[in-house]
Amino acid sequence: MTSTQSTPVVRYSLEEFRRAVLSPAPRTAVFDCDGTLWSGDTGYGFMAWSMEAGLLSRNASDWIDARHRLYRQGKVSEVGICGEMVQVYAGLREEELRRAAARYFVTNVEAQIFPEMLALVADLRAAGADIWAVSSTNNWVIEEGVWRFGIAPERVLAAEVHVHDGLISSDLIDVPTDEGKAEALRRAGVPSPTAVFGNSIHDAAMLEVAEHAFPVNPTPGLIEISVRHGWTVYYPEAVLTDHTK
Repeated sequence: MTSTQSTPVVRYSLEEFRRAVLSPAPRTAVFDCDGTLWSGDTGYGFMAWSMEAGLLSRNASDWIDARHRLYRQGKVSEVGICGEMVQVYAGLREEELRRAAARYFVTNVEAQIFPEMLALVADLRAAGADIWAVSSTNNWVIEEGVWRFGIAPERVLAAEVHVHDGLISSDLIDVPTDEGKAEALRRAGVPSPTAVFGNSIHDAAMLEVAEHAFPVNPTPGLIEISVRHGWTVYYPEAVLTDHTK
């Protein structure tokens, strides 16, 4: 019997969740993005969309597709594949990537935003919280997505490469995942955020450094960690029925 079977995870209702987050209002609030602010994996989604749209060359598409298959087999690390899914765009113009990210988000992700999270972030902003987004997805997609939440690009810590004279390079700046998310926050001057929101085991390290941890739409792995830490979880309405059968 697993720990989640012997000790069921405790869930917030929407009103309980909002009250726990907003009273008192956090000084700093940090959000993972994929699965937390919206449903789905935009890192993989944008990669697949890029190949279908012809944004990537055949060689680049074949290479990243092969690397992702190895990742699914456990032969490439999480940090490795997240970095390569940004590096694959080397040689393209960043302006082109930003336009592509905008098209992708509008057509594939915007409708998947969790309304409760959109409202919560707005309330946190109104209360004066300093709000950050931390993600292992490329910064072009994340910055495109989180402006809808009023999160500025300078408050985004995402997988990123250097850009030289408008051209994307393969030189990595950062790939925030697992312990790297907490480290990225430390480097940004946010070592102990008041509240952190995440949905997977790759968010566990930054949830653990928070004064208040809020697992949102948690994966099975994060549910187990939440039970061990005594964290109460929250499921947005859009995914709630999947977890109440």
